[in-house]
Amino acid sequence: MEKIFKNLEKAEKEIQTSNHLLGVTYPLVQDKRLLLKILTEIKKGIASCMSAILQYEYLYGRIRLSSNPKENFKKFIKKCCPRYNISEIEIKRIIKLFELVEKHKASPLEFVKKDKIVILSENMDSEIITFEKVKEFLNSSKIILQKAKEIILR
Repeated sequence: MEKIFKNLEKAEKEIQTSNHLLGVTYPLVQDKRLLLKILTEIKKGIASCMSAILQYEYLYGRIRLSSNPKENFKKFIKKCCPRYNISEIEIKRIIKLFELVEKHKASPLEFVKKDKIVILSENMDSEIITFEKVKEFLNSSKIILQKAKEIILR
């Protein structure tokens, strides 16, 4: 149980950090590249929250965990999300967030254009990140964390 609580605490801290960066730091410095850092922090927060949920479900024998993170992610989507009332929209945002962070890591080129960040992949596909998009991810992460805490801490 201690590991579950540590993961929840870690998720809360990472999401609070993201919230502070987006709400306080970003408006002050106006550096668009900060949005990439905030996205990465939100992903860490959601990953910690997912770990807590998966460990909690495993502890009570509802799921079996695998050494393969992708398998665990599928179990989270199929078995845990319905139990924690995580909506389809929130699931899609989680998947999109993870994809964006991976594209950012693998990207050979990123640049700022007006108020957006453009991430180009190897085959020149582009992803655009805006303040509003990051805010949506942050709001979803807060909701998911709250839903996890409601079930785990009762």
